[in-house]
Amino acid sequence: MKIQPWTFGMGDRFARQGLAQLDAIIRANAGGLPVFPAWNKSNREHTIVGSEPADLAAEARAATGRLGWDRPYYVDADHVGLQTVDRFLDASNFFTIDVAAFIGQPAAPADIDHFIARHRHLLGRREIPGLAEPLEIDEPALRATAGKFLLAIQEAARTCRHIAAAKGDGFIAEISIDETDEAQPPLQMLGILALIAHEGIPAQTIAPKFTGRFNKGVDYVGDLARFETEFDADLCILAWAARELGLPEALKLSVHSGSDKFSLYPIINRLVKKHRCGLHVKTAGTTWLEEMIGLAESGGEALALAKRIYLDSLPHYDALVGPYATVVDIVSEKLPTPREIEGWGSGEFCAALRHDPACPAYNADFRQFIHVSFKTAAKLGPLYTDALEAHADIIGRNVTHNLLDRHLRPIFG
Repeated sequence: MKIQPWTFGMGDRFARQGLAQLDAIIRANAGGLPVFPAWNKSNREHTIVGSEPADLAAEARAATGRLGWDRPYYVDADHVGLQTVDRFLDASNFFTIDVAAFIGQPAAPADIDHFIARHRHLLGRREIPGLAEPLEIDEPALRATAGKFLLAIQEAARTCRHIAAAKGDGFIAEISIDETDEAQPPLQMLGILALIAHEGIPAQTIAPKFTGRFNKGVDYVGDLARFETEFDADLCILAWAARELGLPEALKLSVHSGSDKFSLYPIINRLVKKHRCGLHVKTAGTTWLEEMIGLAESGGEALALAKRIYLDSLPHYDALVGPYATVVDIVSEKLPTPREIEGWGSGEFCAALRHDPACPAYNADFRQFIHVSFKTAAKLGPLYTDALEAHADIIGRNVTHNLLDRHLRPIFG
């Protein structure tokens, strides 16, 4: 299976917005943007909401069937490893293999020596087309990269072989190395790609770590110029690696926590066009946030339900925020108080939650906290999902507008 050049990952916590999400993709294509959909959901999210990977696959089939999408689409087993992948094998054709837990753990010295011996051709002065400066690769640097990443890539290879035993070559493999301590500089990125080739992983996308904060549901926090330099360098190295290391021709970058990174989209757009390359952008909780906005906008009992979810979440702040501590920055003192929430109408709730930095009422802390509070909605069961059905039109308009006008067009347009 060969991945399409431009793909867009869409999370859907409660599996109710597939039509609205695909509508955004179809409209983007009608406007000349050949973007292909990928529905993604992690094992943790399935566990929290009580769903199964088969439910996500069924949602994708239903949406593509109803809207007449007869082109490729993907169902992404998001952030899986050898311990969690089995439940996804039947339902998924895209596997984001997360090896974060193994980064920094040392591989066997003999394995590192074997890698170095096989890849001495990389040593020396290496000209990478597009890079401002040649890479000077010496054995200590290559050995240091292997020392940090080889065990992780070996684990990815084991997972990939396990998937292949069940599915043959009918799947896309993505390697996720974004959840590590620091961004990978060009020399290290080249070494990681050499490790992937060494282990025989047919990776078609790779999610690196970039400098700065990629917090959930809010804009990028960091040095835009530095991000541009890193992103440009990664594109150069991936193109070189696909040619020189025998990696798949379709190899491309994947941007994780890509939703709502509005300040990065002009940079990404410009560089993807400059390099004429592929791109995968993964979004997740932004659709759940649009559900909450749609409920609040609907007023009445739906607004009351949105308020209840927030108020019920507050006493469980630590439990909800803890698992996402590395990807949220919430100042709890800036969260609206219960008394404030109770006094809000639809306008106040939506203005605080909707990602519009130009709006004085926008509250990034409130938005991030709602982002991680979907577990509270999940506990409400049919009370929440029935409300989604009852207000599907308003919610769907918000979901489609958010993905099309705030994400797809700025990234790929």
